[in-house]
Amino acid sequence: MSILGLGAGGWAVIVFALIVTFYFLGGALMLWIQSIVSSAHVSFISILLMPVRKINRALIVNNYINSRKAGLNLEVNDLETHYLAKGNVTRVVQALIAANKANIDLPFNKATAIDLAGRDILDAINTSVNPKVIDVPKTGSDRRTIDAVAKDGIQLRVRARITVRTYLARLIGGATEDTVIARVGEGIVSAIGSASSHKDVLENPDMISRTVLDKQLDAGTAFEILSIDIADVDVGENIGAKLQTDQAEADKRVAQAQAEKRRAMAVAQEQEMKARVVENRAKVVQAEAEVPLAMADAFRSGNLGIMDYANYSNIQADTRMRDSLAGEQKPKQDDEQKS
Repeated sequence: MSILGLGAGGWAVIVFALIVTFYFLGGALMLWIQSIVSSAHVSFISILLMPVRKINRALIVNNYINSRKAGLNLEVNDLETHYLAKGNVTRVVQALIAANKANIDLPFNKATAIDLAGRDILDAINTSVNPKVIDVPKTGSDRRTIDAVAKDGIQLRVRARITVRTYLARLIGGATEDTVIARVGEGIVSAIGSASSHKDVLENPDMISRTVLDKQLDAGTAFEILSIDIADVDVGENIGAKLQTDQAEADKRVAQAQAEKRRAMAVAQEQEMKARVVENRAKVVQAEAEVPLAMADAFRSGNLGIMDYANYSNIQADTRMRDSLAGEQKPKQDDEQKS
């Protein structure tokens, strides 16, 4: 018989129960002792029931101890609520500690709201304490410079750097870093475009910075612009001359097209006049063909006699004789008529 009358199955149940009890009680007991030793007491029952509420008790207790050690007056229930809301408890606590050390007013509710809004609250605090530099254009983008043209037509290529820090009051709902970059790029283009000459910009690059800063481009964003520094200014192409050349080329093509149109109209008019000459010649031939018919009608009607016809024939013979005597000039006249 087994000891105490228990079989092998009974002892297995007892061992399993002890293991489960140690798993639930052992970890809770260690965290409870850790909280007491760290002067950040957490109720043992609360620690024990955290897994039942699907809460990572080690994460909550450790962050609560860190907050208490840093002098923050947080409650365990607040950390549990933020954890259940799918927030990043560790980042929030670290941000609150960093803000407290930097004398930045950051209530717990606001920190959790920023975290749940998808913003990195710890990075925001670090940027607020240590301002960061943003390159314009943005590093990694396809463009390496901001290109603009002054009034004299010369292109300038500019690279700038913006020093910003987080503005916590506008962090929720404020525009992101990309908006700041876009606004500063637009301001640079506007400042260069309003310059009378590119030499003025080259001689005094900070005129761009002053013009851009005066526009308060950080309004409505999650950042406060501290300074805008022009890192590099290069001279590009003569856009004005290029545009004038293109315009002259376009004007030349228009003039050529108009001249070609006038030439085509002149050719068409010439062909039309030639057609009219041929038409008139046809009318003359037709009229000449009607002469014998008219003479025949004159004979029949008695308006033309034999002597009249004889005189007409003599005139024709005399005309043919004269034409034969002037035969050397007749081809020239024919050529002139043909031309």
